[in-house]
Amino acid sequence: MLIIGSHVSYKNDTQLVGSVKEALSYGANAFMFYTGAPQNTQRGEINDLITVEALKLMKENNIALENVICHAPYIVNLANNSDMDKYNFAIEFLRKEIERCMTLGVRGIVLHPGSATKLDREYAIDNIVYALNKILMPEDNIVILLETMAGKGTELGINIDELAYIIDHVELKDKVGVCLDTCHLNDSGIDINNIDSYLDEFDSRIGLNKIGCIHVNDSKNPLGSKKDRHENLGYGTIGFDAIINVIYNERLANIPKILETPYIDRIYAPYKHEITMIKNKTFNPNLINDILNDNK
Repeated sequence: MLIIGSHVSYKNDTQLVGSVKEALSYGANAFMFYTGAPQNTQRGEINDLITVEALKLMKENNIALENVICHAPYIVNLANNSDMDKYNFAIEFLRKEIERCMTLGVRGIVLHPGSATKLDREYAIDNIVYALNKILMPEDNIVILLETMAGKGTELGINIDELAYIIDHVELKDKVGVCLDTCHLNDSGIDINNIDSYLDEFDSRIGLNKIGCIHVNDSKNPLGSKKDRHENLGYGTIGFDAIINVIYNERLANIPKILETPYIDRIYAPYKHEITMIKNKTFNPNLINDILNDNK
């Protein structure tokens, strides 16, 4: 079964209901959202009545809870403990974010592992492990999905070695997994045309059962560029066919695939048209014009 969706908005007035309605407007059966702005830690109170309405709407439209993903804010950095106040705040905030997700019924939260900044990489990775062991609780009904990163700056989690180390050293291993990102993989040096070779290594080192989400993005950059700039499907260096082969790879079946591709003219969401392309397995060379025409 194809499980496909995109990033959607989450607003304080409509909350999860608004997110579900937006996903349905794209023809999606999965979606990802932030519980607030990704650039800050300001969060509004969750309205349980709205959540109940959203869960009902999801059930009526065959969107399973396990196919709904939250994304932690970009600014949470569990790798850098140079400033212990900021480090402890990041730990406390992510703990609260997990509790918010569980209140909403969400079972997966994507996390950028962090950046070493001026710290030694190995020391910084141990900081991530320490933080996750502080954050995760045995009673949690959620999995933190460490995102594969492009290697920009001092990012961590840029290869299987680093991800495997973190997972191997987290005490509650059933509560940590991985989110693959096709753009990030490409930019970190993984050839998406040979995705099965990557999956073979991933399976032997970590286990394919640990993949809880896949971010589906083309890339503006060449292989191994370490830049992390997403592109619309088929308009980048990875190419539509290579991405389709990831989406329909039998080894990745039943894993939510989430689009994070750029808005057209920074205004118009491309997701309805891109999801149609994915379902039809056919690239639309007029994608951008079609979206602009739809919004005239």
